[in-house]
Amino acid sequence: MYRLPESSASCSPESSPRMLKRKRSGSLPLTPPLSLNDPDGARVLDRAVNVLSTAATALSQVTILYQSDHVAREGLLQAVERITQVNSAGGKLILCGVGKSGLVAKKLVATMKSLGIGSSFLHPAEALHGDLGDVRSNDAVLFISYSGKTPELLHLLHHIPESTPILAITAHTDASKCPLLSGRPDAVLLPAPIHELEEVSFGVCAPTTSTTVAIAVGDMLALIVAEAMHEDETKHVFRRNHPGGAIGDKARRKEHVVVEERICIKKCKGLVSPA
Repeated sequence: MYRLPESSASCSPESSPRMLKRKRSGSLPLTPPLSLNDPDGARVLDRAVNVLSTAATALSQVTILYQSDHVAREGLLQAVERITQVNSAGGKLILCGVGKSGLVAKKLVATMKSLGIGSSFLHPAEALHGDLGDVRSNDAVLFISYSGKTPELLHLLHHIPESTPILAITAHTDASKCPLLSGRPDAVLLPAPIHELEEVSFGVCAPTTSTTVAIAVGDMLALIVAEAMHEDETKHVFRRNHPGGAIGDKARRKEHVVVEERICIKKCKGLVSPA
């Protein structure tokens, strides 16, 4: 059988895999980077601004809701009272959600803890396998569900004592039409609707605008409850609970300045002898 000499088979530049690869890659046209002046770049930026604008509109609409809607305003007042009472009795607020709403719940738990509000996260699936023991007689439960009919939450609800206060952040604006609340006459509704469905806004129903609004309503609740519980001490409570990171460092520097100012004032008044 005839074979080509190794030298001719291996040394030919045209047959070298590396050279072939280089030739192929070099022959393909390069895609220019996106810029402000080309149509593709302008399209991307328009799309991005639309996402931000849609979120801003949703937040504006929910702001108007809590300024004018009786159900929303009454629900907020009731929620603040319930959570304050629970914490005063040594209990906590248990936040519960699934998927993206579960992540919203975890974020709100972190915010509430930093503000000195007793709270914890409960996963509905884990609750049915033992974590239900986290719900004590002094606690309240806050569900987060855009639809208000998440199956996992409805299943869990049947196992929560009737005496446990139930709250919900949901798109519903009428508690009687919200499956999570319809069987609980004393339940508290915190409406968090959006002005248009995400699939209409962005062509995909991924939770985006709805989670933004849910976080905003939850943050509103956390800050108002903290103020009701601690009054003028809210800043001190937050500094005490957040000693780390840039926030903690800023708080320490600010506290040092305040102490120095107080000493200076006392020196000026002759209350402290100069060193």
